[in-house]
Amino acid sequence: MNDQIIAACGNDCSACPRYTAPPFEKSEEELRHTAELWMKIGYRNRIVSAGEISCTGCKPENWCRYQVVKCCTDKGIQTCASCSLYPCKKMTECFSVTMSFEPRCRQICTDAEYAQLKKAFFEKKANLDAIRGRDHTE
Repeated sequence: MNDQIIAACGNDCSACPRYTAPPFEKSEEELRHTAELWMKIGYRNRIVSAGEISCTGCKPENWCRYQVVKCCTDKGIQTCASCSLYPCKKMTECFSVTMSFEPRCRQICTDAEYAQLKKAFFEKKANLDAIRGRDHTE
């Protein structure tokens, strides 16, 4: 996992088409494509601006449906994998909602787009489980 940047919820930021923190900068065209794809998939109800779709990583003050970053910050941990309650009800719901988009992504996305979204979002539970397993063997 050395090349991954795993968010508190298990998303792999390094694979995310929205992630723009250096050295993962994206062009306006790439961000526009992502905004269009997000609308087609149903992640957004309209095509948003490049500024709105771009992300430099989770921060406690950012909106999060599950308040995962705030929860991790409050507990002094990096990811949910380090929490004694993992997987809590919030994360179980997060995994379920994320996976509810997977069939639509398979239908709408090209193979390359789907592979990217799979790595970025649909493997979040596996990412956290791997971190948890590693943490418990060290």
